[in-house]
Parts: sequence; C-alpha cells; structure tokens
Amino acid sequence: MASEASHPVISVMLAVPDAQKATEWYKRALGATELWNMGQVVGLEVEGAPFFLAEPANNGWDTPEMAETVTARIELFADDPDAFVERAVQAGASGSAGSVQEHHRPWGIHRQGGFHDPFGHNWLVGDKSPLRGRE
Repeated sequence: MASEASHPVISVMLAVPDAQKATEWYKRALGATELWNMGQVVGLEVEGAPFFLAEPANNGWDTPEMAETVTARIELFADDPDAFVERAVQAGASGSAGSVQEHHRPWGIHRQGGFHDPFGHNWLVGDKSPLRGRE
C-alpha cells in the first residue's frame, strides 16, 4: 500500500488535561478547525497547519501543569501576528498584542510576539518562517 505522504511530516501533539475543553478554547482563540475527534485525542489545524491535542495516559509524557514546567514552545507563522496574538489574549491567554516586536534576522525583518495558553504551552507568533525559502 502506498503512503499518502510524499515527504516526511513533523507534527506537534500538545498534552492537555481535558482534550474537549482545550479543543473548544483553540477553536475560539486561534480559529482552529477540528479535523477529527477521538475523545482524548483530537486533530486540529490552524489555517492549514495541523496539530494534535491529547490527554496523557501514563505513557511517558505529561501536561505542563503535571510536569510543573512549560513542556513545549510552539512557533506559529501568520500574515498578521498582531491580530493572532490579540485574538488569543482576548480568549484568555496570558500576554498582550503589544508583545509583537520587530526583530532583525538573517531572513529579514521578522515581527514576532507571543502568549501562554491556559493549558501551559508557550506560543510564539511571527510573520516570516525561517523554514521557508527566502525571497
């Protein structure tokens, strides 16, 4: 049977204590779309970028609250990082839309700011990905 992927795909799965509650927050705060839902594991995407939420089940990983530290830093790139951060903050994330600042990077001027979601994950939101080809 042939694989659908023509190249490797890397995904992020965020540990959350309640996948359904977190799903609703990510939909409201980030405009996420639900791809599928198996109860304790949910596939979401934000503007075509997929990620997963899951409730750990004593299987070698845990939520930031249980680990007592941030367990992931998510880097998201969007056309309007100011609006993206503001939407998350208005939905209950900690941070501020004023956190988006200009940074000089090898790939040009990069606007980036961030927030912490209510589940303990640190998000950085920028306008230009260093992972894409340079113009």
